[in-house]
Amino acid sequence: MHDIDVTPRVWDRILAVRAGHGCLCDPDWTEGEKRAISVYGALAQPNPSGQVIGQIGQSLDGRIATVSGDAKDISGREGLVHLHRLRALSDAVVIGVKTALHDNPRLTVRLVKGQNPVRVIIDPNGRMPNDIGLMQDMNARCIVIQSVDAPRPDHIEVVKLPRTHWISPAQILGALRQRGLNRVLIEGGGITIAQFLEAGLLTRLHVAVAPLLIGAGPQGLTTSPVASLAQALRPKTDVYGLGTDVLFDCRLEPRHEQVATYPLPCRTAAHAS
Repeated sequence: MHDIDVTPRVWDRILAVRAGHGCLCDPDWTEGEKRAISVYGALAQPNPSGQVIGQIGQSLDGRIATVSGDAKDISGREGLVHLHRLRALSDAVVIGVKTALHDNPRLTVRLVKGQNPVRVIIDPNGRMPNDIGLMQDMNARCIVIQSVDAPRPDHIEVVKLPRTHWISPAQILGALRQRGLNRVLIEGGGITIAQFLEAGLLTRLHVAVAPLLIGAGPQGLTTSPVASLAQALRPKTDVYGLGTDVLFDCRLEPRHEQVATYPLPCRTAAHAS
């Protein structure tokens, strides 16, 4: 395992490719820079089918928080920078309402050069209060996906989708793609990421493991159990050092035909009742 080296010149090139300019080829890249291209380059390249990346930071024993819910320092500094790079390469970053309520994340790219992605909160029952930080921050577009007629501020875009146990991940992606959001980062929490993983919609899964032991608390991914190891999902995986964390870069085969592409209802907050 070797560390990636995201130098300013390689990150500038990746952002240029993300914007549709230039290429990632360069005979002068160092070995560390080549590894950075391997991790981030594919995410920056145009992809007609879209990219859906799941990212989770966890401890050595697979926890994403303590029993009391403390998750602030799970990832080391470089693990956080990695997450911000993924945000900068994405059109939209998606979180569930539980993550929004407990962590109140900003979902910005403040640790790296790049543009803030559109923020998407999945809130089926309209539990999220309108005074939460994400709803008040005007630095990036914000979309709330819900199944009820919960009123939202005028600057919030409301997408109303049906639900059974959970809102369909395929319908969520379909709604985002109809709005030109093709590069999507599923950031949290673990249940939200697992929903997209089990629906076969992730193209990549990044698991950043930090060197600490928590002992108890919520698990990183809570997927449906398998009866035997022969049934376990075994994605093609590369392992990289991030300095403070270890990155497992897992490549998955998404089932794109499951993504809903039919018209979906969209109501702005001004029309929500």
